[in-house]
Amino acid sequence: MKKFKKSLAIVLFLAIVLSLGACQTTKADNSREEKELVTGIFVEESKGKGGLLKLEVAFENSEIKDIKVLEHNESEYTKPVIEDLTKKIINTNSIDVDIVSGATLTSHAIINAVRDVIKKAEVTLIAKEVAQETEKPADVSTDIVIIGAGGAGLTAAIEATYEGAEVIVVEKNAFMGGNTNYATGGMNAAGTKYQKAKGIEDSPELHFKDTMKGGHDKNDPALLKVFTEKAAETLYWLEELGAQLSEIGRSGGQSVDRIHKGPDGMPIGPHLMDVFAKQVEKLNIDVRLNTKAIEILSENNKVLGIKVENLDGHTYNINAKAVIIASGGFGANPELVTKYKPELEGFGTTNQPGATGDIFSMLEKLDIALIDMDQIQTHPTVVPRINEMITEGVRGDGAILVNRDGKRFVNELETRDTVSKAILSQEGKSAFLIFDQQVVDQASAIKKYKDAGLLTEANSLKELGEKLNINATELESTVESYNEYFKDQNDKEFGRRLLNVELIEAPYYGVEVSPAIHHTMGGIKINTNAEVINNSGDVVEGLYAAGEVTGGIHGGNRIGGNAITDITVFGKIAGRNAAEAIKYK
Repeated sequence: MKKFKKSLAIVLFLAIVLSLGACQTTKADNSREEKELVTGIFVEESKGKGGLLKLEVAFENSEIKDIKVLEHNESEYTKPVIEDLTKKIINTNSIDVDIVSGATLTSHAIINAVRDVIKKAEVTLIAKEVAQETEKPADVSTDIVIIGAGGAGLTAAIEATYEGAEVIVVEKNAFMGGNTNYATGGMNAAGTKYQKAKGIEDSPELHFKDTMKGGHDKNDPALLKVFTEKAAETLYWLEELGAQLSEIGRSGGQSVDRIHKGPDGMPIGPHLMDVFAKQVEKLNIDVRLNTKAIEILSENNKVLGIKVENLDGHTYNINAKAVIIASGGFGANPELVTKYKPELEGFGTTNQPGATGDIFSMLEKLDIALIDMDQIQTHPTVVPRINEMITEGVRGDGAILVNRDGKRFVNELETRDTVSKAILSQEGKSAFLIFDQQVVDQASAIKKYKDAGLLTEANSLKELGEKLNINATELESTVESYNEYFKDQNDKEFGRRLLNVELIEAPYYGVEVSPAIHHTMGGIKINTNAEVINNSGDVVEGLYAAGEVTGGIHGGNRIGGNAITDITVFGKIAGRNAAEAIKYK
């Protein structure tokens, strides 16, 4: 009996213990569940292309309900990227989303900031599936369809719309702008009111002469004449749209100050894209992003529109009375680059990832004439490995180039091909841009490089040389000699004509640079009406082209500041002529 009571007591004790354990486990489980279901707002920072990006993430029961970007220094063209990426993260309740090509650093900044918020809030996200729209779009019709929403394409679209045409613009990227987003220097125009106000004597004839010389006399004279004569009026047209281009400087290969810059030295590409984007909205122009042109529809040497493919892989036709090709160059396509210029194999590129020249394979059935395809330019001052271009304006505003011995080796304001060749002949096939605080104060573009951590800063030239691992003593001596040249306004070593600053104001800055593929001067052959020419010398009816996709204007080397002139002058001509032509159809 005692044994039975003792056994019963043990059983009851174990039951109580297990029961308590079960209660504790249930309580712990409930506690964990309550902890996982997080509701609240959290703020985090991350580093983007332009510097710090701060965003706010709102959670409700461990689901992301909202993401707000509170502060950022990214270029304006990334606005649709930011909106699209944050929307995808919210909809999927996950940071496992695709990076946007062409805005990689901005994409990573957003994803990393959200990741840090998740970690800080101790949230466990459960991804949600989002139903994809798979309905095939119907064919559409319009007056003019434009391939490419960069500077040339949007200039054409705006001009054609003002001329009364209905326009559709297709862009394969997730954002507008193309290489125009990367343009930093300015726009060349001769004989402008801003030059005259500063006593600068210039003319379209001198602009023509400088450009022909810079292009090694390979430029098409007829195209170049239109280019130089229309530059000033096109600049005024851009100002009518809202651009500010009154500041003037000089780029390599120019005999006078001719490059017109954005406000406060702001990079001209992003500035113009802000202007164009507002016009697109104001005029209600139909711009279709993530829409890739895959075929030009034609019959008997006459274009009928294009076939496109959207992000879902569906194809449809855009029937049109005219087609304008403004798809840019092929500087980001290593296969095409080495096909036409094998010695550039392995070079980096300053081009946005979409500059792949897809259009050229579409032109074969139309027998389109191509010109100067082997004329491919390198930009001399590009940060190695990350391919971030340091604008030519930094040299124009006073920076010098030195090698690892701390010595100058070239006239910094020579043409890009000459400076590139000189840098490649130095030890390490790279050089260093050296400048002081005065140069930094000249252009807001430099602030972007500083915020992005590209510049090495020091309180003295000796310290700067040591940080850059170059001969500090020689660097001091080189700058001292250069400053004497400035005082005498006579560069005895290399004949630099523009000596506009004495490098004496600390802090001092330096950045390693090396040439990278920058601009493809060759492309589609056009006439002065921006009409496309075939190999028989005939105009292809209804087909126009403008911008870097064309050839002949820049010859063997493009002078800095001439690209913006090119895309706007001939973009405007293409838009106007296409609109005029369809009035009679």
